[in-house]
Amino acid sequence: MKRFNVTVNGKSYDVAVEEITDGSAPVATAPVSAPAKPAPAPASAPEKGEGESVSAPMSGTILDVKVSVGDSVTKGQVIMVLEAMKMENDIVSPCDGKVTSILAKKGDTVNPSDTLATVK
Repeated sequence: MKRFNVTVNGKSYDVAVEEITDGSAPVATAPVSAPAKPAPAPASAPEKGEGESVSAPMSGTILDVKVSVGDSVTKGQVIMVLEAMKMENDIVSPCDGKVTSILAKKGDTVNPSDTLATVK
């Protein structure tokens, strides 16, 4: 018999499977609940790059990120869209330069003054 951990709809089960070689009918067994494995460690937070910070003006959710690290941007160019109080707010580059880091991603909830990106 071989044992496997199977996850169904987020619940982990310890399952024993018997290999049939002689053509006989398989025997069904009920799954045995296994202790849940700890969640994987979250990825390390992105590092803040050099340059001028682009901060969140208010609390909200990032709807879209319009640039990538290394992209050239001009002063006033939209780099992200922040939803706050059911309104979409453009987050713009404070200067001409290159994006050196992006610290927020689509779906992130941010607070006022959180650094979203840096431009140098």
